[in-house]
Amino acid sequence: MSAFLRVPQTVLPSTPLHQDEVRDVFASQPERDRRAVRIVNASFGGSGIETRHTVIEELGTEYSGEAMFYDRAENLLLSPGTAARNEVYVREAIPLFVEAARRALAGSDDIAPEDVTHLITVSCTGFHAPGPDFEIVTQLGLRPGVERYHFGFMGCYASIPALRAAAQFCRANEDAVVLVVSAELCTLHLRSSDDPDTIIASSLFADGAAGALVTARPPAPGIPAAELDSFATAIAPNSVEHMAWTIGDHGFEMILSTAVPRVIEANIDDALEALCAADEELVYARSCDDLAGTVTHWAVHPGGRDILDRVQHRVGLTDAQLGSARDVLRTCGNMSSATVLFVIRDILLDPASRTGERLIAMAFGPGLTMEGGVMTVLGSEDAAA
Repeated sequence: MSAFLRVPQTVLPSTPLHQDEVRDVFASQPERDRRAVRIVNASFGGSGIETRHTVIEELGTEYSGEAMFYDRAENLLLSPGTAARNEVYVREAIPLFVEAARRALAGSDDIAPEDVTHLITVSCTGFHAPGPDFEIVTQLGLRPGVERYHFGFMGCYASIPALRAAAQFCRANEDAVVLVVSAELCTLHLRSSDDPDTIIASSLFADGAAGALVTARPPAPGIPAAELDSFATAIAPNSVEHMAWTIGDHGFEMILSTAVPRVIEANIDDALEALCAADEELVYARSCDDLAGTVTHWAVHPGGRDILDRVQHRVGLTDAQLGSARDVLRTCGNMSSATVLFVIRDILLDPASRTGERLIAMAFGPGLTMEGGVMTVLGSEDAAA
């Protein structure tokens, strides 16, 4: 039995961050030594990001209320405790989760809230219970008995195993309608520091949400979508120290070393080999070059510009094949688990995407874990034909 992904729907907070302005704020903080300032300038300037979005309104130029994260009058980044940051998460994440879910349902005329059989929520940037799954059910009118699952604290790759679980539900039940919703408020955990890992994280991460429906039945003709074909996981050996996500007294702390792009480049063959072994059409691919020529679309998680550069070089991808990933990075930044859904959306809505073309989605996270999925595009010209 097949599983079909409807086009993900996305939501961004209303406060934009312009990368050059944020760079100047971080570079001008007191007690930053010259080395840290050089790293700030290099990290922000070389990120491939022009704009990001945040739920922290006080980072916007028109905010005049009480300062919790940034005192604009003093040009001073503040350091609230983890509990205070999580309180903001609870307040700000719920509307993003609910709106992304609402848009996902509104994007499919043949699906009503009461049709949803399973709900999967994804987030690694905050905790509360009852969680976002409860709010989606109660605010949008899903059945109280809908099966609810939360994929928490997994990091940037989490939306791919969420899609894999959704596909498994659909293959087991022809009536399954699975709503997958990811929301990440990464900017709640940004902080001023001399530590290179913290500076790199501050130059990349942003806020955003995405929701998508996965169904056992194909969408109506003319609706762009993708058939979820296969999934695979790989782990880069001896790489735990390069990427991790822990909880500190002043927010969640990201370990994101400068070696991450090199580790991904050195191990991506293993991830692609696992994907090929899981897919009956790609199992005969003998090299990365075979895949670059066989798979038209690549929804690679844009964890940073260097990651995309190294994946492109190692796999032999064209600029066009990574165009959507670079566009999302440039305009939205790294929104952790929600990001790959933004990239998939961009690809599926591209008029040039044609039915039958293959799509590989890949995302990377703590461990260092590499998650991948293979899909077949159903273009808007003849979906489900």
